[in-house]
Amino acid sequence: MLALLGAFAIVPLLLPWLTHRIGARAFYVAAVLPIVAFALAVAQTPAVLAGDIPFETYDWIPALGIQLSMRMDTLSWVMTLIVTGVGALVMIYCRWYFDGKSEGLGQFSAVLLAFAGAMYGLVLTDDLVVLVMFWEITSVLSYLLIGYYHRRAASRRAALQALLVTTLGGLVMLIGVVLLVVDAGTSSISTILAEAPTGAVVDAALVLILVGALSKSAIFPFHFWLPGAMAAPTPVSAYLHAAAMVKAGIYLIARLAPIFAIAPTWRPIVIGLGVFTMLLGGIQSLRETDLKRILAFGTVSQLGLLTVVLGYGTRDAALAGLALLVSHALFKSALFLVVGIIDRQLSTRDIGELSGVGRQAPTIAVFSAIAVASMVGIIPTIGFVAKEGAITALLHEAEGGAPWGIVAVVGVALGSVLTAAYGIRFLWGAFWTKKDASGAALPKTEWPDPPIGFLAAPVILAGLTVVAGLAAPWIDTAFAGYADLAPAASPGVPAPEHPAHLALWHGLEPALWISLASIAIGAGLFWITRAKMPKRMTPFSAAEVYNASLRGIARLSVITTTATQRGSLPVYVGTIFVVLLAAEGTALVAGMGMWEVQIDGWQTPMQLVVAPIMIIAGLIAVRAQKRYTGVVLVSVTGLGMVLLFATSGAPDLALTQILVETVTLVTFALVLRRIPARMGEHNASVAPVARAILAAGVGLTMACVALVATGARVEKPISERFPELAYELGHGKNVVNVALVDLRGWDTMGELSVLILAATGVASLVFVTHRSDTLSKASALPTGATRTRRPLVETSEGVRPRTAGTTGNRQAWLVGGQRVRPENRSLMLEVIVRILFHTIIIVSLYLLFAGHNLPGGGFAGGLVAGMALVMRYVAGGRYELGAAAPTDAGRLLGAGMTIAVACAIVPLFFGEAPLTSTYWEWDLPVLGEVEFVTSTLFDIGVYLVVIGLVLDVLRSLGAEVDRQAQELRSRGVMVP
Repeated sequence: MLALLGAFAIVPLLLPWLTHRIGARAFYVAAVLPIVAFALAVAQTPAVLAGDIPFETYDWIPALGIQLSMRMDTLSWVMTLIVTGVGALVMIYCRWYFDGKSEGLGQFSAVLLAFAGAMYGLVLTDDLVVLVMFWEITSVLSYLLIGYYHRRAASRRAALQALLVTTLGGLVMLIGVVLLVVDAGTSSISTILAEAPTGAVVDAALVLILVGALSKSAIFPFHFWLPGAMAAPTPVSAYLHAAAMVKAGIYLIARLAPIFAIAPTWRPIVIGLGVFTMLLGGIQSLRETDLKRILAFGTVSQLGLLTVVLGYGTRDAALAGLALLVSHALFKSALFLVVGIIDRQLSTRDIGELSGVGRQAPTIAVFSAIAVASMVGIIPTIGFVAKEGAITALLHEAEGGAPWGIVAVVGVALGSVLTAAYGIRFLWGAFWTKKDASGAALPKTEWPDPPIGFLAAPVILAGLTVVAGLAAPWIDTAFAGYADLAPAASPGVPAPEHPAHLALWHGLEPALWISLASIAIGAGLFWITRAKMPKRMTPFSAAEVYNASLRGIARLSVITTTATQRGSLPVYVGTIFVVLLAAEGTALVAGMGMWEVQIDGWQTPMQLVVAPIMIIAGLIAVRAQKRYTGVVLVSVTGLGMVLLFATSGAPDLALTQILVETVTLVTFALVLRRIPARMGEHNASVAPVARAILAAGVGLTMACVALVATGARVEKPISERFPELAYELGHGKNVVNVALVDLRGWDTMGELSVLILAATGVASLVFVTHRSDTLSKASALPTGATRTRRPLVETSEGVRPRTAGTTGNRQAWLVGGQRVRPENRSLMLEVIVRILFHTIIIVSLYLLFAGHNLPGGGFAGGLVAGMALVMRYVAGGRYELGAAAPTDAGRLLGAGMTIAVACAIVPLFFGEAPLTSTYWEWDLPVLGEVEFVTSTLFDIGVYLVVIGLVLDVLRSLGAEVDRQAQELRSRGVMVP
């Protein structure tokens, strides 16, 4: 089972490629995996029926006690057969439904198979936390499936609606799961059910879990998303909204009901909302004229019925409910597939446009009638067997005086009336010959015969409803393993004299008469309402409430944003500082009596020299009138930190700090080109006194926090063991670098993500119209010219290889130098850059590979390489930058992040924790002993990301700004 789950995760990745090669026939290949899973479930039948439950487990997250555990008891076995069996037939059906179509088909086939895998894992997992994970995966995948026709606004809205409703319910359910797991002390579903915990916490957890289950199964007030989801292709409706996804909530209710139905919060929610949903869906189904929407609201009604019967929590109700579950999966998926055939052949689903189809398509009409007979509950279908058993079980509860038993049996009887009415309405609308107002027959709708393979899936599913009905005694034996988990009757209700059993004939019992009466009354109701029903009985619908809620949230967000996002950076920063000052200041004052502060005047004489300079530079920077002056003065404080680090035994930090300060200064210089030189030229500073007071308060507060925090330590810092850990675990002597790439590798991984986001954000702000990086292909050579070993010289036509006629021309030190504006060009700078560039790159590589044992590392090496690119850009402009780095910055960022992620994933294949490193040693003849640590690969990823970041900043803030300025000059606009 675990191997199949892994296959469901891998095979979908291959389907887009396969679909591109063979088209819709790829669905045959996709169907193979569900067929294998179905066959495995069938092979496990003897063990399941004998009570020898198949169980597989794998410790996934041992620290949290979370396991990938697969357990196939009776309920999971039934659900597995439904999910895989119906899934395989739907995929075979898709081969004909999508025949001749190609757009988006690869993604659709992959997502549909992945959804089948998620449902397979959901119904088999024995871990409640893993169940929630599969639950949310199905929500995301269903969003993609419902929104398959992404060019249609209705499809996008329906997909988003389904995602929001089911995900919101899933988040609420997650809270309930956490409460239940914490209270029970385990996440194992079988263990929780065996121990049957009780109490207020469990009751609250059950309510929250039911919110998730009801939202997934479209039970009121979450019912409205299901009819909207009919915007999806019909195979999606047949699989997700009849056999699989909506069954997830029913499955969870069925899983918990035998044990927790006696909880005080259970039946009022499950029975009350289930009955209301059954009636609401049935009434609305009679109003619809679209065949698919008739089935959609009918599905809502049937889900209410399943919720009532399976959620009631007694043995006889559980037995009948499981039969109802199978019956619904068969007849409803068959009917949806029939609608798909009609829609595909006639391009309409409107019952007003269909007339006389039944006589032209007798096969599909007959099997549709069989499916409807199972839905209505007519012998000899499994629907009849299940319906009679459900009424009998609930009738016994009602006769025993159970209040919710009375509500349930009355609700089921009324719901059966509506089921019969809309079932007949479906057959009449799809296949009958209609008449006009005068009573004359309408012209027949011409029916083109579909391929035989197109009919296979609905015919098989409808036929199985009869086969299952005839096999009722065997089904009774098979389902008893689940039913026996529930009590015989509710508290206070006497147990039945004989346990119920599933059979085609129980004699002339009250349940039979109730069923026959409901069918007769339903037929009459159809006759009364067949022509026209009022569109609504209430002034608003649930969908309108949902849309109004979304509009309200949007308006509230606009009001909130208008009030808080004023577009003023000083306001934002000031707000943060005020909150910081208030929160930290309050904490400091409250704990003033417990302060333990130890202050040293200085540790090294250098601090006495550097600290006053940093303070003075900071004070002058506050009074600076020019922006560039302020930036340089702020950099003085950073360079002062370089001296402090260097004299405090931290050369690695000193090296990194000076590189960061240099790159930051360059970045500021690039930005300052496009804003006024003097501060306050456009917007003068306001409230300088208040700002000064706030700044002083924040500074003093942070100083106090630092003093108190350092004096509050009661345990030895972990950093004392870092040198030992760096050598033993990371096989390196540079503690800082080993900590970054090994001991605290996850932190570095997060920082790399932040760097990529920052680079993307900066580029998105500057590249206004597009993000394409054309400079990576820029060159000073003419189009079609090839590079040679001959020196480059400057000519009137640009940089060219030296020839006999250009021997006296000036040598081109940089290929882009001649494109720099004359007033900005420096020949001395070009010569220096030409000489030093490659040397600096070699130094950066040295820092990269030496950083594990000496000062350096990927971050420092990347910054040094970035400074080499800065030199090329400053000396030769944007075309020189394109020649220096002939690749897209995004590729460097992506390659670096990919390498870093691979270093986290690869150890998992060897049974190790993520980011676990290893090393090799070689004794080479000339070089001597050579050691390689795999964390160096992670450092290479950091190196590439940092280079990509610097390159992206230069391309956006430098080269793109230059391009925009040149464009303005060509229009005659004065640009500095």
